[in-house]
Amino acid sequence: MLSVEDIHTFYGESHALQGVSLEIGEGEVVCLLGRNGAGKSTTLKSIVGLTPPARGRVRFEQREIQRMATYRISRLGIALVPEDRRIFAGLTVKENLEVADQAGRGAGKRWTIEGVLEAYPMLAELRDQDGATLSGGQQQMLAIVRALMTEPRLLLMDEPNEGLAPVIVQQIGELLDELAQTTTILFSDQSVPFALKHATRAYILEKGQVAWSGSTREMRDDPSIQERYLSVA
Repeated sequence: MLSVEDIHTFYGESHALQGVSLEIGEGEVVCLLGRNGAGKSTTLKSIVGLTPPARGRVRFEQREIQRMATYRISRLGIALVPEDRRIFAGLTVKENLEVADQAGRGAGKRWTIEGVLEAYPMLAELRDQDGATLSGGQQQMLAIVRALMTEPRLLLMDEPNEGLAPVIVQQIGELLDELAQTTTILFSDQSVPFALKHATRAYILEKGQVAWSGSTREMRDDPSIQERYLSVA
């Protein structure tokens, strides 16, 4: 479904991504792991055109997208849940969903506003509450469900557990497992236990490069992988 080939992304003179390559097949759940500053967020942003790669190629369903505008990439079926959530603070929960619903992909929509509110009662209870008044966990749930309103075939999630209480992290994990039944997912995280529980494959980034890739089962069975690439010195 997604092929990232040798992309190089810069922030000014800073060479953030230095030849990152990865692949995701339809129906997979894949995690990007790495320390702070390894390039996880930049990889996701490069895929959707927020930080376009200077070199390399990004293919989605055999179509090159690395030169496309972000809104066009979204219309192809890729949605990003950003690390900072980007909730519209002055809009209610329902209004946040309405904005995303207008960006959906036309007829035959699988997700409707009433449908998602019925599926996620917590948001239904908050439907008339402004985004600015939501807790971090509530905002994260809204950000994920809002992304679903665009009918994505590929869902990108950047650090979905950042700063959340353990009980909310568990809820996010349950939601991720539920979405994985119908949606291909690529998410970044620093939590190895979360990745091992919810992803089938992982890429470990180090200094803007892929340092290791393989199954999460392999990571679980070989602690030296975590010690080498993810332990804090």
